[in-house]
Amino acid sequence: MSVKLVEVEPGRWRVDRCRTPVARSSLPMPAVISDEMPPTEQVDGRFYTSKAAFRAVGRANGLTEVGNEKFKPKARGTAAPEVKRKRREALGRAVARYKAGERPRRG
Repeated sequence: MSVKLVEVEPGRWRVDRCRTPVARSSLPMPAVISDEMPPTEQVDGRFYTSKAAFRAVGRANGLTEVGNEKFKPKARGTAAPEVKRKRREALGRAVARYKAGERPRRG
């Protein structure tokens, strides 16, 4: 079996593979995402074919659609000033004890 190479630019070659053309319309417009979807059951037991209606029912019931949620950033517990101060004090005590000659016991 022989492999056919195609030069894509000077000094660069690729294997020539049969490529299927991208399914595009000849109309001069961008791709549009449809509001239609296969019938999907929501928590209220009804089936919806409209994405907007499906999402509206979910929001009305307090649900979060995975992938579209925008959570508030969480503050790190270790970023609080009192935690930082206590950590510095603990490290300072540990360094002072080490400099005073105290060493951890080995089990």
